[in-house]
Amino acid sequence: MERRNWIKTALAGTGAVAAGQFVGQITPVSAAAQAVSAEDWEPLLFDSHQNETVIALGELIIPETDTPGAKAANVNRYIDLMLHDVDPDKGHEFIKGLGWLDGHSIGLHGSPFVTLAEEHQVAILRALDGSNDAGLAEGAAFFARVKRLTVEGYYTSRIGIAELNKNGVPTTFACEHSSHA
Repeated sequence: MERRNWIKTALAGTGAVAAGQFVGQITPVSAAAQAVSAEDWEPLLFDSHQNETVIALGELIIPETDTPGAKAANVNRYIDLMLHDVDPDKGHEFIKGLGWLDGHSIGLHGSPFVTLAEEHQVAILRALDGSNDAGLAEGAAFFARVKRLTVEGYYTSRIGIAELNKNGVPTTFACEHSSHA
């Protein structure tokens, strides 16, 4: 995917946020956007274990509540595509971060991250979130990147755009005080 197509896809999502009444009319702008939502999707970068770990991370960051979470929004597919097609190092640092997370999880609990009970997963992520501990620096940097990519993926998906606009979009963002009319 060329960077230009990625930007068009991202801008389509941003434009939809500003014009929420058109959300139902948005169509994917590129073949890559269609590929992310395809039922026969296969990861471009991740192996199956890495993909499951990214799904688990995304769902912990943006869980399903009364609205769909990161899993339903296919955030793992977005991350896979961005790392494969846009990331200058082709996702190698991200893959290294997934390995670090599994190693850390095995060291603490004897199992890879994706197989841990949710309470252990959450405890690990809380320890990484904004950590200044030198021993956790690599994991903290990785988790910060996962959070950023998860939020990007979620809020540029149809589900995320609908969530942003669920209460409608204001008719104006201008000041409504009579003195400023």
